[in-house]
Amino acid sequence: MTKFAYFLGSEQWQPEELIDHAKLAKEVGFDMVTISEHFHPWVDDHSASNFTWSTLGALAVTIPDMDLGTGVTTPLWRMHPGVVAQASATIDRLSSSTFHLGVGTGENLNEGPLGYDFPKYEERANRMRESLEIIRRLLDGEKLNYDGEFYQTKQAKLYSPPKDHIPIWMAAGGPKSASLAAEYADGVMISVKDPKDAYEKVIDPAKNKTKELKKDNLRLHTYRWTMFAKDDEDAWEALKSWRGLRAPNRLQEIDPAALRETADSLPKDEIMSKFSRASSIEELKEIYHPLVSDFESEIVTIQISSTNQEETIKLLGKELLPILKK
Repeated sequence: MTKFAYFLGSEQWQPEELIDHAKLAKEVGFDMVTISEHFHPWVDDHSASNFTWSTLGALAVTIPDMDLGTGVTTPLWRMHPGVVAQASATIDRLSSSTFHLGVGTGENLNEGPLGYDFPKYEERANRMRESLEIIRRLLDGEKLNYDGEFYQTKQAKLYSPPKDHIPIWMAAGGPKSASLAAEYADGVMISVKDPKDAYEKVIDPAKNKTKELKKDNLRLHTYRWTMFAKDDEDAWEALKSWRGLRAPNRLQEIDPAALRETADSLPKDEIMSKFSRASSIEELKEIYHPLVSDFESEIVTIQISSTNQEETIKLLGKELLPILKK
C-alpha cells in the first residue's frame, strides 16, 4: 500500500513552524513527513535554513508514530557518511516508526559556503558509491575498516544501532543516477513533472539495472512540486522561497542572493512554468493521482506551497488524501 508523505520545506519555514506543520499533517491523515536538508536556502529574502538533523530529533519525539525521511541529504562533504549513518540510526531509535534516509549528490549551495570544492558529476557519483557502502554496512551492524578513494573508517561501529532496517532512497534525475541508485540504494526518489520523461530518464534505466543485478523489483518514491494558488499573484507569492530552485545556475551557485537575482531577472511566467500549479482539489488530483496509478509508488510525497500553508494542509487531508488512498 502506498504511503503518503507531506514535505517539510526547510528553505521556507523555520524549524518551529515545520514541527507545527508536521503535527498538523499527522492530524489530517498523512503517513509520513519528509524534510529537506540544506545549509543555504534557494533565495535570501523569503527563506530559512534549519539544521535538519536536530529538527528530525524533535519530530521523532513529537510525532513518533509517523515515518520520517530526509528529502534529501548529501552524505559527501559536510557530514562523513559514517556520521550520517549514526544520525540516521539515532532518529530511528527515537521514533517508533520507520526512518527513511533519502540521499542525493547535492548542490554547491550547501558545500561551497563551507569551503568545500563541488566537483563534476563523475566524482560526486564515485563519492556516493563509497558513501552508500559505508552507510549500509554500518547500519547493518558491521565493525568497519574501509579504505576508499574518498572516505576511510577504522574499526567504526554504531553502538546505538537502528532498531529496524533503514531504507536508503537515492534521488535521481537522469540515467546515470538511476543506475547508481538501483545498484547501491534500496530505492529511487524521483521528482515527476512529465511522467513519460520520468520513465525514459530514470525509471526505465533503474529497472534495467535492477534486472541486470537480479535484484528485487525497483522501489519508487515519487514527488512533485506544486504551487497551490487562486491566481498569478497568489502563485508568485507562494513561490517566493523557491524561485531560485529553478534558476539556470542553481547547481554551482553558493549565494542565495545571486540565485534570487537570477530568478528575478527572468520573466515570472518562465519561473512559474517550471512548477506544477493548482487552484482546486480536482487539479491537485490530476497532478498527484498518476504518481499512484502510473508509477506504483511505494511513497508519494506531496510537495506544496501556498500563502496559507496550514489551511492547505487541512484541505489536503480532508479532500485530496481520501481520493488518492482509494
